[in-house]
Amino acid sequence: MTRGESVKRFAKWWRALAATATALLLAAPAFAQPIPYHADPDAREILPNLQPVPAIRFLTTTDFPPFNFRDASGELVGFNVDLARRICVEVNVACTLQAWPWDQAANALSDRQGDALIAGLAITPDNGALFDFSSTYLALPGRFVTRAVDIPSFSATALANKTVAVRAGSAHAQFMAKYLPQAEVTTFASEIEALDAVRTGRVDAFFGDAMRAAFWLNDNVACCGFAGDPYFRPDLFGEGLTIAVPAGNDAIRHAIDWALVRLKSNGTLDELYLRWFPVGFY
Repeated sequence: MTRGESVKRFAKWWRALAATATALLLAAPAFAQPIPYHADPDAREILPNLQPVPAIRFLTTTDFPPFNFRDASGELVGFNVDLARRICVEVNVACTLQAWPWDQAANALSDRQGDALIAGLAITPDNGALFDFSSTYLALPGRFVTRAVDIPSFSATALANKTVAVRAGSAHAQFMAKYLPQAEVTTFASEIEALDAVRTGRVDAFFGDAMRAAFWLNDNVACCGFAGDPYFRPDLFGEGLTIAVPAGNDAIRHAIDWALVRLKSNGTLDELYLRWFPVGFY
């Protein structure tokens, strides 16, 4: 799925969230999972030397709901926006947030028009040559989705004679072929088509990106849900969401990493996640 397709999907999900708020609140106990520790929880609690960090100038975009977007009043909001502000509060430095078009945001960071980019920039060899990255603050696991009635009996080790839907050519299809070859895999052109096959009973389960599946489940909470455990495979599914800083800006990166550990330890990161993702994907 391209970023543009993802943006349209996320926007549809965000609009649907308001319409299904009551149902989600009633189902809250089933969805309220905290974020797993992505960083070392035993990291030393020593505040970095912030003398060279009088402020953090965060850059983001407005096209990636529910992470960063403008609400009906035009205000910049979202999970990433809240997280950036809480990072600055945690390290007690001034904070600014500036929105850029997606196709200009990385160049703006490279040109030092900001200190950090929090907008889902992928960790690629090309980006790695220009930027350093914080520790992961939101990993993106692979997960199974089944019909609700099948969730209690689901087992990833008992997939013989079961059909599992995946997006054709995806890393999740590679995962199924390598680790769970006993399943009968059926490929679809998109995650949505694959998930709809679960809803209509054409397949027994779906395996794919948990975050995208969570957006779909928001519209299909009565029929289906996550089954089994999340699978974290950075080599296949990517490192997850991180914050990019210009290469060599260790003072900013260390301050952000320190704040992320603190925000997980004191519950703030979980609070933000549960606020913006009622259908959790862990």
